[in-house]
Amino acid sequence: MANENDFTAAVSVDWDAAAGSFDDEPDHGLRAPAVRAAWADRLAAWLPARPVDVLDLGCGTGSLSLLAAEKGHRVTGVDLSRPMVELARAKLELAGRGAVFLVGDAAMPPVGEQRFDVVLVRHLLWTLADPARVLRYWRGLLRPGGRLVLVEGVWGTVSPVGISADRLTALLAPLAGHVCVERLSDDALLWGRSVDDERYAVVATV
Repeated sequence: MANENDFTAAVSVDWDAAAGSFDDEPDHGLRAPAVRAAWADRLAAWLPARPVDVLDLGCGTGSLSLLAAEKGHRVTGVDLSRPMVELARAKLELAGRGAVFLVGDAAMPPVGEQRFDVVLVRHLLWTLADPARVLRYWRGLLRPGGRLVLVEGVWGTVSPVGISADRLTALLAPLAGHVCVERLSDDALLWGRSVDDERYAVVATV
């Protein structure tokens, strides 16, 4: 049976191969102005209004990192895929925005003793073998009063994959003082199309 390290390596290979076409998906590249604006509005609501330190885990090509940097936040992005990180760096440089991007395991990001005001994660937690343990670790990366912003879902009908909002809120219950769930399935602008599966964001304040 594969261990967690084997699974992590397999995920890395998949995303390395996908890096070149990753931004072709409307909600990945945010190339359409309406899709980009929809994510910018949501992110502005989830993040503090004042500039803070944001850790974007599983940052991919940096689309959400860029939106956060445009709002003045100090962004550190982490992704296991080196090609993804290289694309993220280039994306922010092209936009004239600064951020730090690191190649590493988002489950245990290589940030040393640095602490953050927000840990931002999109479509990553469901891939991890022990999400409860990872959430505890991520909570430890936050300063007092910090927040976890987790965008997740359940995709597919025949063999669905993902993590449901009910399960995620149960995992967060012992870790956070306040947990808010925001349903996202009915906002077609976020995805560039209509969707009928479960998509949501959880904002958990610790």
